[in-house]
Amino acid sequence: MAHHHAHSHADHGHGHAHAHAHDHSHGAGGSERKLLIAFVLTTVMLVAEAAGGLVSGSLALLADAGHMLVDALALLMAFLGARFAARPADARRTYGYGRIEVLAGFVNALTQFALVAFIVFEAVQRLFSPQPILSGVMLAVASLGLLANVFVLRLLHGHDPDDVNVAGASLHVLGDLLGSVAAVLAALAVRWLDWTWADPLLSILVSLLILRSAWSLLRRSGHILLEGTPDGVDLAEIEKVLVTADPGITGVHHVHVWQVTAGSRMATLHAELQPGTDQARVLRALKTMLSERWRVGHATIQFDPGRCPDELEGCGKGRSHAR
Repeated sequence: MAHHHAHSHADHGHGHAHAHAHDHSHGAGGSERKLLIAFVLTTVMLVAEAAGGLVSGSLALLADAGHMLVDALALLMAFLGARFAARPADARRTYGYGRIEVLAGFVNALTQFALVAFIVFEAVQRLFSPQPILSGVMLAVASLGLLANVFVLRLLHGHDPDDVNVAGASLHVLGDLLGSVAAVLAALAVRWLDWTWADPLLSILVSLLILRSAWSLLRRSGHILLEGTPDGVDLAEIEKVLVTADPGITGVHHVHVWQVTAGSRMATLHAELQPGTDQARVLRALKTMLSERWRVGHATIQFDPGRCPDELEGCGKGRSHAR
């Protein structure tokens, strides 16, 4: 007996990967403009802090510049992700271009581990062999960085609650602001208390911020690239609940849920039906439940009118749930 495929194709909600699910479905260009302005300002300040760190000899400024580099790339990915997600899919890229940001995020995270290792190595050396620091230059540049981060955070504040892309970018900028505060405190400690050890110590603390963000980004982007099950999705629960979507369903198995990019959930599954069941009705019921309960925007559903034809591949072993 031949098996049947019923495909349900809803709109793809492509989203941003840093960190943490980012939806790219911006209604207007306002969010894109804010992200672009935030990226430009953050990039200008990271260059200023890197130059200031080299001139003043401050490792804390260099560490904060490294942290700002992480978030400048995150802001750029948020902006480009919004742009690329709007591009239509084609014959070669049937899911569109949303995963570009995931690839960029994965590479970005790996480079940050190398940056953290360099900063910590330098900081440990300076703790044992303090070096002179131009605290005036350090304080001026760190203060400018702090003001820039406050401005960018206010720029991104007040976004649409559903715009998690901008919300994620705001969290990155908040991390930048904390890094700038650490650099300002280190500059004050060196200038007024002559605590030269404060600069390498606080640079290590900022490095921990970089490491935390980098690990989170690496974990999320790697999970998406491996097409892992999205956070909060229990496949066993889906199988049990979907059986109740329509009286004609006798079992659900071989369920897979993954993401093309953060926030863009796909699913495939097999549904066993009673003879004579209206497949169109069942398809609508399954689509609705997958969308409303698990935010799946694209589902491919195979109806099995009898014994699963894919049984030789281990389909449904230990996973089938019937009434």
